[in-house]
Amino acid sequence: MSYGPGDTDVRKVQLTGGSTYTLSLPKPWVDEMSLSPRDGVRVDWRPSGALRLTPIDLLDKQEKRVHIDAGKIPNDSLHDHLMGVYLSGADRIKVRFPVVKERTYRKEIRRFLRNTRGFEIMDESESGAELICLISAAEMPLSASINRMYLQLSSLVRDIVSVLEGDDVELLSDAEERESEVDALLYLVERQVCVALDSHLVATSLKIGRNQAVEHSNLARSLERMMDHALQMALLTRLTPKAGMKSSEPPLNQIILWQKAIKQLMINIRKRDSYEIEESRMSLKQAQNEISEYEETLLENRKLSGEELFFFRISESVRRLCAYARDFGEVLLNLKMYDEMIVGSTSN
Repeated sequence: MSYGPGDTDVRKVQLTGGSTYTLSLPKPWVDEMSLSPRDGVRVDWRPSGALRLTPIDLLDKQEKRVHIDAGKIPNDSLHDHLMGVYLSGADRIKVRFPVVKERTYRKEIRRFLRNTRGFEIMDESESGAELICLISAAEMPLSASINRMYLQLSSLVRDIVSVLEGDDVELLSDAEERESEVDALLYLVERQVCVALDSHLVATSLKIGRNQAVEHSNLARSLERMMDHALQMALLTRLTPKAGMKSSEPPLNQIILWQKAIKQLMINIRKRDSYEIEESRMSLKQAQNEISEYEETLLENRKLSGEELFFFRISESVRRLCAYARDFGEVLLNLKMYDEMIVGSTSN
């Protein structure tokens, strides 16, 4: 009987030499892994009690490749296909395209390279290009990307507050670039998580469990959604700058509360202190309630003026910032509880 991925087999443990237990390996698996006598195989004892066998140099031997024939996919979809390949964890991408539309396809490839991190063009001709990833998914910690996302987000919000208080609106001139950087980092995190879910070797190198990898993706997604609303606030402020807003009044006061809370939550990616996480989430809930009351006051029995409409739209984004930050805190609690879970056999 031949064995392949997904097949199961039962083999009996043998006692050799009176003190050593052995188990034979399926020949098809040995052949597939290109193993020879005396080659090393790593044995991982999983918390569930299962043993996992992995050839020591398996990760070095693997390369994920994808071939895309742009002439056989819908028009204007090459970028989307490249993004799908990127997020799926491919290491090398070969693209073929009709010469008559060479400029159009090269434009989509350049857009893909701008929107992602790690890929570069290794070879190209008039009818195709080969892209290769220069960043190993096993080498860049997820926390580093998440921290970079937070720094971009917090710096943009800080500049928004400064402009609302009367500073130069030029501070927000690069808001779109900062938002694009956060998007690219989110894609990088999602790519790494996909690779980690597919390869326990990558997960081990990142020093993170697969469940934790998924939750880190959720953290990154929450930051990206906050950045979307920060960008909206920046665009509003850039088009209609309002100098001299008071930091003690809505909606500016709630932005400041959010800044303090998200900073404390970022610290707790490492600390995971339940009291600090819950304190931050309660602070954010309070800010949401205050913003809701403020919006009701603005809408109460009257038509909004231009200035009031500006305040309302800013406050709406602040409310969403607080909501996504609370989600961020909930993910941290999930991570904490997972770390504290004890796995053992059930008692009779």
